[in-house]
Amino acid sequence: MKVAVLYGGVSAEREVSLSSGKGIIEALQKRGHEVVGIDFNPAHLDEIMKLDVDMVYIGLHGRFGEDGKVQALLDMLNIPYVGSGVQGSALAMDKAKAKLFFARDGARVAQQQVLFKHSYDSKQTEITLPFPIVVKPNQEGSTIGITFAHNQDELRDGIDQAFELDETVLLEEFINGKEVTVAVMGNRGKEKALPVVEIVPKNKYYDYEAKYGAGMSEHIVPARLSNEQTAYVQKYAVLAHQALGCDIYSRVDFLVPEDGSDPVILEVNTLPGMTPTSLYPDAAREIGLSYDEMIEELVKLSLNKYK
Repeated sequence: MKVAVLYGGVSAEREVSLSSGKGIIEALQKRGHEVVGIDFNPAHLDEIMKLDVDMVYIGLHGRFGEDGKVQALLDMLNIPYVGSGVQGSALAMDKAKAKLFFARDGARVAQQQVLFKHSYDSKQTEITLPFPIVVKPNQEGSTIGITFAHNQDELRDGIDQAFELDETVLLEEFINGKEVTVAVMGNRGKEKALPVVEIVPKNKYYDYEAKYGAGMSEHIVPARLSNEQTAYVQKYAVLAHQALGCDIYSRVDFLVPEDGSDPVILEVNTLPGMTPTSLYPDAAREIGLSYDEMIEELVKLSLNKYK
């Protein structure tokens, strides 16, 4: 097939997307496809409007890629693409709203408080969560803009920093535990959870450096969880994927508390990283799919929904 790969983009996750795009392009070429690579920029939509391809693989991360906007454009142009549509993409990108769907299905979510730039006042707004508090932009990925506040000064600085990236800021209770993630794959109604991946960062927290720096985190597959914990995160990963209306693939992040209580679902990533150090390829490898085979499988699954 002739496949266009959209990568790069203009979000804070551009560098990650450049790496993902390179891997996706090489994998598709090795599988015999004719590939057109496009470093996507919303100011140059004519590149997309003129596309004459069989399929688009979206290798973007963050805004103008993972939030449903590109998907809406491709829908209007009647161009098939890999992955989730407009609704699933937009809902998953909005962490605060997505958590309402997770809780509705019975998953445990972290206590949260949502702040809006238009109404937030550092002197008047009451923060109801106890320290430490996790501060994050509501619609950024790759841990960009996330800080951990242990006192009022750190909280104020973290909120200000997060507001530089987003109009909405999410405050969450800090939960001490191990980070795990569950890859989900399949057409609607046939989604399966892949083996759970445990993330052991070299840094104190699983931050941007730990996520993308070579050797800065260890991925253990399958994760060192009890059978009950494994079943829990796999079950709620699929339910979260379905509740948001996601399609083909996603990666769902959890925290497993040290106290043995139920795992906490954090977010759904509809366009998970596909870099050499990314988690989704690790999970696929555990079920016997090489990186190239995984990319090909996602293309095939996506073709099914357009039949």
